[in-house]
Amino acid sequence: MYQLFCDSNCELWHTTVKELGLNVIRMPYTVGDKEYFYDMGEHTDFKAFFEEMKNGAVPKTSALNEYAYTEYFEPVLARGEDIYYVTFSHQMSGTFGAMKNAIAALKEKYPDRQIRYKDSKTISLGSGFVTYYAALKYREGATMDELDAYLDELIPHTATYFVVNDLTYLYRGGRVSGVSKVVGNLLGIKPILYFNDEGKIINLAKVKGQKKALATLQGYVRAKGSDLDKYKMFVLQADCEDVAGEFVKNLKEEFGDIDIHVQPVGPVIGAHCGPGTIGIIFHASER
Repeated sequence: MYQLFCDSNCELWHTTVKELGLNVIRMPYTVGDKEYFYDMGEHTDFKAFFEEMKNGAVPKTSALNEYAYTEYFEPVLARGEDIYYVTFSHQMSGTFGAMKNAIAALKEKYPDRQIRYKDSKTISLGSGFVTYYAALKYREGATMDELDAYLDELIPHTATYFVVNDLTYLYRGGRVSGVSKVVGNLLGIKPILYFNDEGKIINLAKVKGQKKALATLQGYVRAKGSDLDKYKMFVLQADCEDVAGEFVKNLKEEFGDIDIHVQPVGPVIGAHCGPGTIGIIFHASER
């Protein structure tokens, strides 16, 4: 028997996490001098968090250390169960070095136990999409080998596209140059970004204005979407519910009564993308 783990950077909603019986590794963020661990939206004040960012607050995120991973994993191993962990993209954080060190030490201590992890090669509800369908397979009784094979097929077809409202936050993270930030914000340029097959963020296009940016996102669904009637679609919004609502309306007008879930961006991801970000996750012919 094994336990299925995810981390809070997959951003599945807390009620979904509980329904699926997932074990969650909570990722930290700091606002001011206070550290928090994202609770999947259960008690998070999203409006207050993004308002602080608009007023100049600069939230920080950090990697977990080896001890933290040991604390999550060891109780499961000690009671004789194995672990399967669906992670967010390893390209996005140094935290997985600590995870691998913890796993190596735990395997020495519990040589009869298995600890597997699968890189979803995306983040936020892109990783949540992968985790959700992994959990359904897990609940159906899939073995670890069967889950490996299933996710190896699903991950290359999990598309994560997003557009940011303000380049300042990407600039802080080293994603754009200072000149690009200033010129882009003045001209209303919106970068369209996505996660490639390696799990890296790629700047796919630059468009002027929010309406054109959202139309561009919808165009990617049109061009690459597959089995949209069989898989959930997620729309992410960072303190821009009205924009997300209009986006969903447009999606349903074109693609019919598909299963679209709208969720707020959490503080860990929001610290990097900033308020006004809109994202979409869907099953695609290719990323």
